[in-house]
Amino acid sequence: MKLFYAPGACSLAPHIALIEAGLPFSTERVDLRAQPHTTESGTDYKSVNPKGYVPALVLDNGEVLTEAAVVLQYIADLATEKRLAPDRNTIDRYRLQEWLNFISSELHKGFGPFWKPDTPQEQKDAAWARLSQRLEWAVQQFNGKDYLMGQFSIADCYLFTILRWTDVFKLPLDSWPELQAYRSRVAARPSVQQALKDEGIA
Repeated sequence: MKLFYAPGACSLAPHIALIEAGLPFSTERVDLRAQPHTTESGTDYKSVNPKGYVPALVLDNGEVLTEAAVVLQYIADLATEKRLAPDRNTIDRYRLQEWLNFISSELHKGFGPFWKPDTPQEQKDAAWARLSQRLEWAVQQFNGKDYLMGQFSIADCYLFTILRWTDVFKLPLDSWPELQAYRSRVAARPSVQQALKDEGIA
């Protein structure tokens, strides 16, 4: 398999998951600032993923999977013994999907205005206010657990990746010491340290 990624983007989540799963894979960096987006081998990235964004996971049979939440579940299901996702057709699996959808739609997409340099500050402030409400809800769900599902899962790969963006945009997590502790806990995992190193953002 080959993972197409951009350093620190949401593709970091499947990068971490692949290492956690112990699966053989290679990576290829995508320059999302270039027009058109190109890979490090000089390929037009849209020939890999016509959507134009990361991640894209090229399977051994040549098929391409996209969308972080889907790629994450695929990886987890290839290495069920690692317990990165609950068994299919169980309520816990749907709880995991609930988390993945929440992270994708309410947190990941909520950072959209910050990635655009021409976004007015007023819109950024409003976006952070909405994100803060979502983060407040997320904190309340831990209830003393170290990880979202009790044990480390692909949902933690995703949430950790999104929380890193608060540093990129200098957004404070001071109001949520639980989130700060959670992020530090995930960051200490060898798989996370390796993925960050591989992407040059350690």
